Amino acid sequence: MTETFEAERLILDRMPRTGTHREPLERCAGRILAEEVFADRDQPPFDRVTMDGIAISYADWAAGTRRYDVVGTQAAGAPPAEPVGSGCCAEVMTGAMLPPGTDTVIPVERITRHGGAAEVAADAPVAQGQFVHRRGGDRRRGAALLGPGLRIGPPEAAVLASAGVADVPVAALPRVAVVSTGDELVDVRDTPEPFQIRSCNDRAIETALLRHRLGSVTRERLADDADAMLTAVERLHATHDVLILSGGVSMGQFDFVPAVLERLGAEVVFHRIEQKPGRPMWFGMSGDGKPLFALPGNPVSTLVCATRYVLPALRLSLGLTPAPLEYAVLTETVEIPGSMTLFMPVLLRSSGAGVLEATPRPTNTSGDFVSLAGTDGFVELPRGTGPFGPGTPVRLFRW
Repeated sequence: MTETFEAERLILDRMPRTGTHREPLERCAGRILAEEVFADRDQPPFDRVTMDGIAISYADWAAGTRRYDVVGTQAAGAPPAEPVGSGCCAEVMTGAMLPPGTDTVIPVERITRHGGAAEVAADAPVAQGQFVHRRGGDRRRGAALLGPGLRIGPPEAAVLASAGVADVPVAALPRVAVVSTGDELVDVRDTPEPFQIRSCNDRAIETALLRHRLGSVTRERLADDADAMLTAVERLHATHDVLILSGGVSMGQFDFVPAVLERLGAEVVFHRIEQKPGRPMWFGMSGDGKPLFALPGNPVSTLVCATRYVLPALRLSLGLTPAPLEYAVLTETVEIPGSMTLFMPVLLRSSGAGVLEATPRPTNTSGDFVSLAGTDGFVELPRGTGPFGPGTPVRLFRW
């Protein structure tokens, strides 16, 4: 039997890396940057004014000048104005180039206009170079701005745009087939018979992958027919990079999935993990080196296994820089029934001291997926330890 940490390692050690391609910047939210990005010019590209006001030479100020002749205006986006001579100033706007001959900006709130002259308030604090963002002060041309493995969010998008990267090198999204198995399943749009249920595992897995931008997803529903299942799985394997199946992996008469995958020529890496829920999980690799995940069919088990094992595997495959492990402290005592690692759904909140607290929200059974709604994720409580009292730090996995 496989331990949770062993299952994680066995999966991650076998995950292939996806390729790289370019996507328009506007389509890259949440994607994983695949290459280093360099500055194509200094940042900022000129001495930039950071406050509306007047630009002066500090040497004039140090010499005692407090009243300046206004000789021009420098607006943001305008070419550089004529040089400003001694005893003179130029009106400047936030974001404008600093006019030649000046090196210091005095805010407009400290200025009184007298026709063509500007007088500085007697109590105005003035330091050389104030309110000027110097050229290259952030990064010089050719400097590294972003590295591979970053998920592209608002700051990264701004950096890419500033560097003129209109087509972004990103990790190619794997083509993922999400397959629900079982004669009892019908589509969400269908009216089920009393002996049927609407398929929800495929929707949950699909949402998890799309939410985290970890793949392009095809959903399919298969009946409990071993030969028909093999034909469908062969077809999906030929056109996809990853297969994720739910249901049919336990010891029942109609649990055909492990045997079907082995008939496909898959190498079985492990089958069953010492955990609750999700013990029957199966993982293997096809002859073509494609990962095959077979998750238990009970909805809580499916979503827990997808979050605990599948999502980290796909993040690794995409080259995402690993995030630090996340922990929270329990707010209540949790006992571990039996001898398996327990995954406990939780609600999260931040205490007044900034500590992340996890309040247990147990489900009735591994089929009680309704109780997961509104939870933030689950914590892992290792077997052979416990009980876990209030204040115990435990590893956290967010949905």
